[in-house]
Order: sequence, then C-alpha cells, then structure tokens
Amino acid sequence: MEVITNFPFETKEIENEWITLADGTNLASRIWMPKVADQQSFPVILEYLPYRKRDGTHVRDALTHPYFAGHGYVCVRVDMRGNGDSDGLMFDEYLLQEQDDALEVIEWLVEQPWCDGNVGMMGISWGGFNALQVAARQPEPLKAIITLCSTVDRFNEDIHYKGGCLLNENLGWSSTMLAYSSRPPDPAIVGEKWRELWLNRLENQPHLAEVWLNHQHKDDYWKHGSVGEDYSKIQAAVFTVGGWNDAYMNAPPALMENLLGPSIGIIGPWLHKYPHFAIPDPAIGFLQEALRWWDHWLKGRDTGIMDEPQFRTFMLDSEPASASAAVKKGRWIAEDKWPSDAIKSEQFFLNAGDLSFTPGAGDTASICSPQDLGSASGEYCQIWLGPEAPGEQSIDNGGSLVYQTAPLTQAVEILGAPKLKVKLACDKRQGKIVVRLNSVHPSGSISRVSYAVRNLCHRFSSENPEELTPGHFETIEISLDNVGKTFAAGDRIQIAISTTYWPLTWPSPEITTLQIEEGTETYVELPVRPTREEAEVLMPPPEASKPAEHKVIRQPEKQRMSSRDMKTGLSHFTILDDDGINEDLNTGLLLESIAREQYQIDPNDPLSAKVETHWTKSRSRGDWKVRTETKAWLTSDQDNFYVSARLEAFENDELIFEKDWDKTIKRLLV
Repeated sequence: MEVITNFPFETKEIENEWITLADGTNLASRIWMPKVADQQSFPVILEYLPYRKRDGTHVRDALTHPYFAGHGYVCVRVDMRGNGDSDGLMFDEYLLQEQDDALEVIEWLVEQPWCDGNVGMMGISWGGFNALQVAARQPEPLKAIITLCSTVDRFNEDIHYKGGCLLNENLGWSSTMLAYSSRPPDPAIVGEKWRELWLNRLENQPHLAEVWLNHQHKDDYWKHGSVGEDYSKIQAAVFTVGGWNDAYMNAPPALMENLLGPSIGIIGPWLHKYPHFAIPDPAIGFLQEALRWWDHWLKGRDTGIMDEPQFRTFMLDSEPASASAAVKKGRWIAEDKWPSDAIKSEQFFLNAGDLSFTPGAGDTASICSPQDLGSASGEYCQIWLGPEAPGEQSIDNGGSLVYQTAPLTQAVEILGAPKLKVKLACDKRQGKIVVRLNSVHPSGSISRVSYAVRNLCHRFSSENPEELTPGHFETIEISLDNVGKTFAAGDRIQIAISTTYWPLTWPSPEITTLQIEEGTETYVELPVRPTREEAEVLMPPPEASKPAEHKVIRQPEKQRMSSRDMKTGLSHFTILDDDGINEDLNTGLLLESIAREQYQIDPNDPLSAKVETHWTKSRSRGDWKVRTETKAWLTSDQDNFYVSARLEAFENDELIFEKDWDKTIKRLLV
C-alpha cells in the first residue's frame, strides 16, 4: 500500500465537533477538511458508527478520511448516540432512532458553510448497513452511498440467523457490543462529566442476545432495516463492495439486480475489511475508485466510472485449503451487467457418491452427523483475527454424505449462487441440513467454496415456519452463498451434506437423521461462466493517507484451538483474540482488548452445547484508568434457551459497577 502525502488540497483536522440534535443530545464528530474550507464549500462524506472514533476506528480512519479531504471533500466521522464520546443511550442496533439521528446529522451538515449541499454516506459493516437504511429514508442532500460488507436481509444474512438457523455468532456479537458500548467517553473530550455519562451508560446497557433470541422468525423486527423488503425506496446511487471471504458476499449481487437506480459493484477475495488494506491480497486502490465515484455523483465530473462494467469481481483460482492464506490466486473479471446473460446453469445430479450430468436410479441415502461436525467451518465473519478461514474439509466430510465428480478434463468457472434442489425426509419434527460446495485439489486437499445452512422448519418460509412430518419426503431448494471460483482441470467438484455444523450454528434439539432420495429431483445447479475472449481487467494498486502513529507495548496473540477430551468425550473449541496493548501517540491513550470464546459439546448430545465469552477492555492515560470485564453464556434444553451475562466496571482497579442478566427464552422451532 502506497502512502500518499501530497494532495491537491492541504487539509486540517477538527478532533471533536459537537452536533446537537433536536432532543439536546450531543453527538461527537471528527472532521477532516481542506484548509480552504473557510473560504469555499465542498461535498461531505459521512461515516456514522458506534465503534468510537477516538479509540476504535482511529487506525482505519487515518488511512481513509484524510485522503478524501485532500481531494476536496469534507469527511465527517460521527459516534452514534450512547457510544464513544457521544451523549445518550443506545438500546439496540439499527433502531428507527439511529436513522432519525442520521437524518438530523445530514441536516446539520448541509447547514455548515463548508458544505456545498451534496452529501455522500460511506461505511463498512454497521456503517454499510445504515448507509443503505438512511438512503431508504431519502434525505434530499444524500446523492450517493458506498456500502461495504453489508446486507439486504437482516434475518437470514446478518450475524444472528442464517437459513433460519441460530448462529453462535449471535451470542458472540452480543458479547462484542456489550464490551464495546460499555466503555466510557474520554475525559479529554467530554470533561468532568465523563464518569456520570459512563455510569448512566452502564446502568442502561442492554444484553442484546436476549433481544435477538426473542425474535427467532423473520418478523417485523428483522424486516425493519432490511432494504430488500422494498428496494424502490433507495433512490441514491449505490456503490456496493464485498469480499468472497466475508460473511456478506450476497448483498452486492442482490443490490445490483434489484435496485431501480444507478448501481455498481466490486467483490474481491477479501474478508471483512476495507479493500485498500484488506487480506487476503490482492488489495486494490479502493480509495481511487471511491474518489471516482464521489467525483461523479457529488461533483458532477465525468470520471468514466458509470461507463464501465457494472460488476467487477475476483475469480478465485484452484488452491489447496488454508485457514489463514495471506494471498489468493486468481484474476479480475467484469460483467457488463448483473445478473449476467452469460451465466448458464448446469445441473449435476447426486447419485451414490457421484455428481453426474444424468440422474441415478432413485436410491435413498441417509446421514446422521455427530454434533461436533464443523470444526473446519472457520469464523462466520472473518475479521483478520488469526486463522479464521474454513480449513481442510476432509475432517468434516467424515460425518457427511459426500458426492463428487470425476477429475475435470477442463476448467469450470462459476459466478453467482449455487443451488441445491433435494428431495428429503427427516425422522424428527425439527432438523437442519448443511450443504457445502467443495473443491478437491489434485493434491487431495479439500477446500470449501460455498455453503448453506437451512433450518428445515424454515424450508418454505422464515416468516411462518412449520414443523416437519417425520418420514415424509419433500422437495426443497436451497441457495448457497454467492461465489466466483475456478475449478481447474484435474479438480473434482464436491457436495457434502450434514445434519450439524458446530460451532458455527446451534444444534437442533434432537439428534436427527436425513434421508436423501437420489433421483431426478435431487441435483446441484451451478452458475457456470463459459470461457470467452475478454479484455484484461486492471485494478489500481492500493493507496492510503498517512497511518496513525502508535507504539506497541504488548504484542498481540491470536489462537484457534480444537480438541477432544478423551475422558469425558467432550469436544472443545477455543478462541483467543488478544490485541495486546498499544499506545496511541496522538491521544496518549493506552488501549487493551482481549476476547475469549469457548465452545463445548458432546458429539452424541445436542443439549450439551455451551458457549461462553469473556471480554476485557482497558483504557488509561496517566493516572486515569478504566476497565470493563464482560462475560456471557448460552445453553439450552429441548424447550428453552438459557442466556446470561455479567458486566463489571473498574476505575483504577476498583470495582465501581456490576450488573447481571439471566433469561429463559422459549425455543420456537430453532
């Protein structure tokens, strides 16, 4: 990544500017702008997050916002209410209050003398979500957005549920937000009232896992903020960005297909990061592409970006499996529009262990997987915290039904969402199916290409799920995650089917056996991209502004460990994400963060499942020192979930606050 220091405009930074809302709440903002902004006005780029501008996103902000400011934009990074240095309280994610506050922020921006009336909104993950959500509210000044690593469906394609299955990341993300949002504001910004604000924040802190577990179906709670419920509400131009190694790769294709207004998309090989510093490589010059976008929509310049193909993406090459590859092989390709007329569906039938172009005789195969199958699943949402990617898949194939082609005689490229149509029966009233599309390398290494998990009670509807009739065969269709992948000559294409996927998803209440009828109604449909002559797609090399200055006091440590206790038979999966201790040389803050997760299950008992999390967050400067310890637990029986948590806050190592949560929540076909 090339660091750029010379820009068309000299810039200045306002470390904190208060934005006062109509109800008196003060939101803290950090602003980068051209020095001449007191003499002329510029378009504004807004990023609006709960992740703390002062000591949370400051590293990535330094790489990004001064770059845009240097090219003639005012960049405004706002802490949402109840987070960072802002006043108020936050009770959940993506509430109407959050959108309303954003609309007020935009009104405030256009009233400033340095704003020319044109506003763009940009963000990744939470910021990508609310950029879409605010665009759907249609504020007049908001002309365009860039949404990265986001979703159009908060129920089935976020961090809580997938295919109607409860993700263990539901508790993990709740624990993350409990740790993030329970931290105090900085006395250097808010002054002596920091402690009063902190105690109020602690007292009103929600345990969000309770909220999310009370919505186990796709009800109005999840439809709120899911822009896929009505794409026509978004009138601003949309630049959508994703990564094949991220959890949110499905949003760019959905947005490009369904938005009525202008849209373009890029999907690279990346995980959950901005593409100018993401891994796996190759990173790209995202800031240059974003600048072309902003110049077109906010300054009216002809940059050519809307004359180019609508969709540019990285086609992943065939490689052996790796849980932590720093580089992915492949090439950039382009499609003039999405969906592309060039993509052709090809069917491969499941037949006695084979994938073939012709259906078999209609035999029946059965599968009952051990409860700990899934140790090679990787993190649901990879965020650059160690070996998070799906690993060697042979370990999970042992408890799965496996079907594969003969070695390919020529390369096969797929781009889009594979689908499995399957005729099946379950022996219980509840159950799940897990489908993995794998690539078998000539070396024998098996890598996961795409996957899907489906709660079979949600087989026809996540709004109105229905129990299964034990032993009754039904035909269902399951969409796997979108992917761009080349199966090379010599590779085998493989489908693996299981009934469990731990620790990615919570187990069904009973051990289940699925029967698969291998006839004309059971096949995988691959979105094949035929070989054709095409121009080479070149992406600019990554650039960024000057990195933030920091000093490492304690080195970080990252661990992912899977083990089996030979005495008890229990399977354990543990995660340690220790970010070490770093000193921010700009603010003088010493920052420490440690996350720990423990997963435990008996391979023969789904009701033995247990998840425990523990976060430590510390901030100090001179004689000021604060720390929070947050813990959470989840277990279940056949009828209920049991979720609990504890929050402890320390000032100078003295316990000043404690709070406990303990809830029993009825299982509703999950």
